[in-house]
Amino acid sequence: MADPDQLKKLEAAVEANWEKQVAWLQTLVRFPSLRGKEGPCQDWIAREFAGRGWSVDRYTLSEVAMDHLPGYSPVMDTDYTQAVQVVATVRAPQLPAEGARGRSLILQGHVDVVPEGPAEMWTFPPFDPVIKDGWMNGRGSHDMKQGVAAMVFAMDALRTAGLAPAADVYVQTVTEEECTGNGALSTLARGYRAEGCLIPEPTGGSISRGHVGVMWFRLRVRGVPVHVARAQTGSNAILSAYALIQALQALTAEINVTARSHPWFKEVADPVKFNPGVIRGGDWGSSTPAWCEVDCRLGLLPGTTLAEARQQVLDTVARAAASDPFMANSPPEVIWNGFQADGQIKQPGGEAERVLSGVHEALYGEAPKARLGTGVDDTRFYANYYGIDAICYGPAGEGAHAFDERAHLPALKKNTVAIAGFIAAWCGVRAA
Repeated sequence: MADPDQLKKLEAAVEANWEKQVAWLQTLVRFPSLRGKEGPCQDWIAREFAGRGWSVDRYTLSEVAMDHLPGYSPVMDTDYTQAVQVVATVRAPQLPAEGARGRSLILQGHVDVVPEGPAEMWTFPPFDPVIKDGWMNGRGSHDMKQGVAAMVFAMDALRTAGLAPAADVYVQTVTEEECTGNGALSTLARGYRAEGCLIPEPTGGSISRGHVGVMWFRLRVRGVPVHVARAQTGSNAILSAYALIQALQALTAEINVTARSHPWFKEVADPVKFNPGVIRGGDWGSSTPAWCEVDCRLGLLPGTTLAEARQQVLDTVARAAASDPFMANSPPEVIWNGFQADGQIKQPGGEAERVLSGVHEALYGEAPKARLGTGVDDTRFYANYYGIDAICYGPAGEGAHAFDERAHLPALKKNTVAIAGFIAAWCGVRAA
């Protein structure tokens, strides 16, 4: 069970630092840390960590060899010399008393955000973190910069309360979470390890029981350009791509039928999602397009291997192409580019879950709920490939990847207390 007196001290410390935490989060949200543009945000974070007296490792993904590791996702059209990662190390001294040293911990959050879309469709500008009625607006405010603020200020709360972790803590801010996960993988490739890992994605105070896997791929389709007045003599690559999209939609529906008997996801309606997210094609409005590319995302159920899921996509595309006179002789390409992420189930009863549940129950008066995600998070690297007891648990908000994304500040404050309590219970504490 959590120490109630200690939690009260941490709650008072979070309250004392609250204005600073909100201002810190506002600064973080003001950085338009889109893919390839995260550097200024990460440099600011590195300075913030160094200012706390933490040892800082700032590096780029181009400096880390990891394409041979399980969980690596292939990339194209991306300059990894600009992909900055930050790891701060907070060392605990060797303590004289036997058993006084606790368990080491990784606190990890991502700072990359998805594109904001047309700014005029937001109530407030997407990178102007306006606060109204207890909510903070902004792209990334919810997913997941508020979680980054929670883990940083949970560490600050310990110091304000006169405490420090009695084990090593690694505070990590990564990129690429929204597209590959290679940022998280890079920290492991660089050698950072701990006995536990907490990722404060915005789970609304619930614990992630598991998530689907995710694959990204590009459909590359050819056509025959002719004047549109003679369209029947050519081949329209955009319409051909649409036929492939329809076939993949049908595949997704079939997979979701089988999901009704999945041991974990059977109660989740249509857990596997397919999304044609970006389309490019054609050169002229009055010519049948000679080319089309569609960037797609498809989920896969835990228990389905990536190799099996990729083969399903390849077979579906091949069958659809075979029914088209042009594509049958000029087959479309499928290019794996981005997420190649396994699904994951965190079995109940792990030690990190037990400790966190005790802290949560002491604060909220009830055990935390469990959730199943139809998206993906970075815990898979730590748990699936490196045997680290990883848990995903964080604050509340709404609008991830949507217009008017926002973080709920009262929930963030309480969640910061919970994370501080978890650090204290997992790592143990000593006098600061």
